[in-house]
This record gives sequence, structure tokens and C-alpha cells, in this order.
Amino acid sequence: MSDVKNRPVQVEHRRLASLLRERRITYLIGGALTAAIYYGIVALALSFFGNTAPYLLLVVASHLATVVIVYPWYRLVVFPETLESWLAGYLRLYVVGLSFLTASLVGLPILVELANIPILIAQGVIICTSLPLSYTINQKWTFRNRQNT
Repeated sequence: MSDVKNRPVQVEHRRLASLLRERRITYLIGGALTAAIYYGIVALALSFFGNTAPYLLLVVASHLATVVIVYPWYRLVVFPETLESWLAGYLRLYVVGLSFLTASLVGLPILVELANIPILIAQGVIICTSLPLSYTINQKWTFRNRQNT
């Protein structure tokens, strides 16, 4: 009788494990975590510093902190087959992140100053328009398996 009760749990556990082996799912989860952590840090920084610090400086600092926090997820869960050192992978992830940071540093003043869109909403617009390239760049360059190249 206990086997019958545990079977649905075992099936659900296998489904979850199967989903977590699907790279696009783990990358999507990582993206959601990254966005949530980033927005949280930016929101805290904006509320703490208010108008005493330039919002673009807070965006740069938040970006750096976010990459440090989320890198282990991408390294261990999304791209676990990566064989290179953690530092090399981190530096490549940060280089890719710099392109998105640049998009923020250019796009935010346009959206915030000219279009009067709140900073966090403007940042969300920039991230959503940048996402299609992120997975491909990270898969093909940041976490590529050099043994296959």
C-alpha cells in the first residue's frame, strides 16, 4: 500500500529532475533569479541612497554584485559540463554581462530622462529586449565546452 502512495511522489520527482536537466528551463530559472536579485539590489540601493548617488552608478554596482551572486547557478546547474576554471568562466560571464550593462547605461538615460519612465521599469524593458541574445552567447562562448571545439 505504501508503494501506491509513494508512486505519485516518485513520478513528480522524476518529472522535476527531468525538467532540471533541460538547459533552457534551468537557464530560464537562472534568468528569473538574476532579474529578481538585480532588481532587489537596485531597488534597495535606490531606496537607501535616493538622490544622493547617481542611479547609473547604482546600476553598475548592482550589476557587479548580481553577477557574483548568480554565477554559481549558471556554472553548477545550467552549464555543469564546463571544464574550465571558475575564474575564467566568471570573467567571460562578466564580459557578456558588460554588453548588457552597456545597453542599460545607454538605454536608461533615454528611457528615464527623456521618456520619464521609472528606473526599474525602464531597466525591465532593456532586459526584456536583450534576453534573446543572452542564452546563445552564454552557451556558445561563456560556458562552451572547449573539448568539443
